Amino acid sequence: MDTIKIYVEELIRLCGISGSGVPIVRHALLVLVAVLLAWMAGVLCRRIFVPLIHKLTSRTNNQWDEVLLNDNVLVTACRIIPAIVIWQLLPLVFYQYPAVREVLTRFTAIYIVVMSVRLFITFLTSVTQLELSRSSSVRQYINTFCGVIKILVIFLAVIIVVAILFDKNPMSLIAGLGATSAILMLVFKDTIEGLVAGIRLTSNDMVKKGDWITVPSTPADGIVEEISLTTVKVRNFDNTTVTVPPLTLVNGSFQNWRSMQRGAGRRVKRLLFVDFRSVKILTGEQKNALAVNGYFTTDELKGEVINVALFRTYIEKYLSSRKEVNEKMTLIVRQMEATQCGLPLEVLFFIKNDKQINYEHTLADIIEHIYAYTNTFGLTIYQQYPEQ
Repeated sequence: MDTIKIYVEELIRLCGISGSGVPIVRHALLVLVAVLLAWMAGVLCRRIFVPLIHKLTSRTNNQWDEVLLNDNVLVTACRIIPAIVIWQLLPLVFYQYPAVREVLTRFTAIYIVVMSVRLFITFLTSVTQLELSRSSSVRQYINTFCGVIKILVIFLAVIIVVAILFDKNPMSLIAGLGATSAILMLVFKDTIEGLVAGIRLTSNDMVKKGDWITVPSTPADGIVEEISLTTVKVRNFDNTTVTVPPLTLVNGSFQNWRSMQRGAGRRVKRLLFVDFRSVKILTGEQKNALAVNGYFTTDELKGEVINVALFRTYIEKYLSSRKEVNEKMTLIVRQMEATQCGLPLEVLFFIKNDKQINYEHTLADIIEHIYAYTNTFGLTIYQQYPEQ
């Protein structure tokens, strides 16, 4: 620093400046030198330091170094260097103006603290992007832990900034926070509750990223995209996004369709209401028609046969013949308690979970087939006509 001052004095002497203008020129030159050195330090970091780190990380076989030392981390680190240079040169530039030097030193220190916190938060964000484990619970624990660390670092940074502004010891400010702990609990109430709720969600494996959940008390019905300390972000099937507090999922009830998606089949449960007036005993002609079309054999049609009972048997055979239906799971067509809307037939089966099988299309095809064949057995589906 003294060397810079000597060079500046020598330059002023060579320029032949003397008298009252010397202090003004001296300070102007020192400020210019400080700004130039800070600018050069920033340029060197961005043009030399950052490419060098990228070159070193690209030569390794590991992926973690490229994730941790990404552009955001390195560029943020480079923004701190010029401030450090200015902070070191302030005593030299404003040695004759202690008041100005003190003010600028404090603001420069605050800038360094803020950018250091930003660098730390950016680094923690890079840590959460690492594939440290294949377990979603472990990854969620890491995200939760990093979120808590970010909050603590920001809280400490605020204390340090206040201490710098008022020229106080940060430890004395922290010691004095005991009286304001109740206020802090209210301020961070949602964060603390979200942290506890997030730990309960992940530890009990209640929900994780990629699950399909339905929360009855909210419009959330879709895929979980993100779980943070204070929100669970759900993308609905209409491409709208809903945020739900983790506490809502823990204290209330919700449906997680993960086991259904990973299971062997997806359940179908439908009711068909048959008109009582169409329930009859099959005539010989009707039996012959069913036998000729290959729906049943002659032995199966012997004796007194009721059309609705035969229709139940036909539906079960039809469902068993469909390759999309999982015959190893529950497959039943049963008669429910009669109602004023007719005789209910409950169809219960499971469609296989296969990416090549479209659930909605397969379900529609099966139900349409069942409705279409009711007339073949002489049955009529109950339909209530609107009053004229």
